[in-house]
Amino acid sequence: MYKKRAFFCALIILASCSSRKNGITNHQAAKNNKSIQKTNKDAIAQYATFGGVPQYIDRFKGIAVQEMNVYGIPASITLAQGLLESGNGNGELAVVANNHFGIKCTSDWKGKSYFKNDDKINDCFRVYDNPESSFRDHSEFLKKKRYAALFELNKNDYEGWAYGLKSAGYATNPQYPQLIISLIKRYNLDQYDMSETDYQKIKREDRVLTQINKNIGKPAKDTLAHAPSPTKLVVAPAIPATGSSKTYQVKQGDTLYNVSKRFGLSVDELKALNRMGEDNIKIGQQLIIAH
Repeated sequence: MYKKRAFFCALIILASCSSRKNGITNHQAAKNNKSIQKTNKDAIAQYATFGGVPQYIDRFKGIAVQEMNVYGIPASITLAQGLLESGNGNGELAVVANNHFGIKCTSDWKGKSYFKNDDKINDCFRVYDNPESSFRDHSEFLKKKRYAALFELNKNDYEGWAYGLKSAGYATNPQYPQLIISLIKRYNLDQYDMSETDYQKIKREDRVLTQINKNIGKPAKDTLAHAPSPTKLVVAPAIPATGSSKTYQVKQGDTLYNVSKRFGLSVDELKALNRMGEDNIKIGQQLIIAH
């Protein structure tokens, strides 16, 4: 009898400790969640039921395309992830917290939180004022060092993105890429993806990858072999090329990265052709692009 009592006491203590793993008790989590439900009751009433998949796609295809044009994430990927993570918009996090991508709190999250058992007891999830904010935060969330290589993919390469997200650690489910790709094919979500010209791709990569590097405070060398380098915009005299070398004259906004991409070179190859030790280039500078 004593052994049984000691065993059950141990279980109670263990459960109590587990509920505090994330610094919050079950009672505190329940109280917080009730407050979120009360605060978001109008939004919950408005967005509580999206119905089936067609209704969800129709509701969010516009913002998915918008995020694709700004960040380069295929609209099909955004929609498929939203469908999967939110249960077609009808899951608990989507309904109560407007969180359609299961994004958890991080140390820099300043918004409201919703607690739900997931990988841990009382895991902390982000709360948004509306679903649209969740879609924008999803794009911003991916602007991290470990996802940087994905932004070098074409913005209609949904298969590359699906496998890349898994490789970068977005999801723990080993079948995550297949689930995403299956949704895209089943509902023809790639119809919302758009191709881009080489120039558009270079400009978009520069914009997003430069921002990623600013966010981490240093180039993502271990993720991207050729992360863009800031260009010092000072006018320099043109340097004539010798022999039969092909050259390119640097214009405002150019970086070694986008020039190398434009002519099918790596940054290292471009630097080697021009015998450069540093990454800075100057307006008017003549770069050798081929011998």
